[in-house]
Amino acid sequence: MTAMSDAVLFDLLPDGIAIITINRPEQRNCLSLEVRDGLFAAWERFENEDAAKIAILTGKGDAAFCAGGDLKEMVERQLQVPPRDMFPMPYENISLSKPTIAAVNGVAFAGGWMIAQACDLCVASTTAKFAITEVKVGRGSPWAAPLIHMIPQRIYMEIVLTGKPITAQRAYEIGLVNRLADPEALIDTALALAREVIDGAPLSVAAARETVMLSTEMGRSAAIDAAYAVHERAYCSDDAQEGPRAFSEKRKPKWTGR
Repeated sequence: MTAMSDAVLFDLLPDGIAIITINRPEQRNCLSLEVRDGLFAAWERFENEDAAKIAILTGKGDAAFCAGGDLKEMVERQLQVPPRDMFPMPYENISLSKPTIAAVNGVAFAGGWMIAQACDLCVASTTAKFAITEVKVGRGSPWAAPLIHMIPQRIYMEIVLTGKPITAQRAYEIGLVNRLADPEALIDTALALAREVIDGAPLSVAAARETVMLSTEMGRSAAIDAAYAVHERAYCSDDAQEGPRAFSEKRKPKWTGR
């Protein structure tokens, strides 16, 4: 395992799965300056590393995935509105063309929920807890706006108005979490999901991911038109011929990403 900085670790497995680990368990993996810098660097490396196909984001230890922002830093800086480039956020200030999975190993509070939400998929330990706690400390959660596309409105409203934590089981029931795992099986469960994703044709996976995001940003007709444009490269690829050919020949397809 190599380090982007001591605060964030980057490990690229032979099958193309990158594991990004926030490595500050004694600070509950909070989003300190060094962690933020490490995450920006890790996401950049993931995007630029040709061998990396999918990333898993997790936290070191059992207690916390990420407990949120560094409140001590906020006090020292007398922080008011956080700059839009302060926190590393895929789809917000980080452009990624590959899928991501949050593996939530403990509490994901405030900014911890934020960075888990920014991943495409989420696997959680059965002992994990999620909360948007900003109302408890007089801060704000504008980053939670995309939740309206992920969970029902009434539930979303209760979460942000009360600041009360929900269990991993509840997060799974409302659709925030894709899969639950016993604590000791969390990373294996995330790896299994990652391998299911990268087993697909790379261009088709990329187009499907982009289509989901387009659908959250556009009306129905505009999203369909955009989705056809996004998928054209996949339809015209060598893989689009290889898939049906492999099926007819009763063998596993050999994807080239071309």
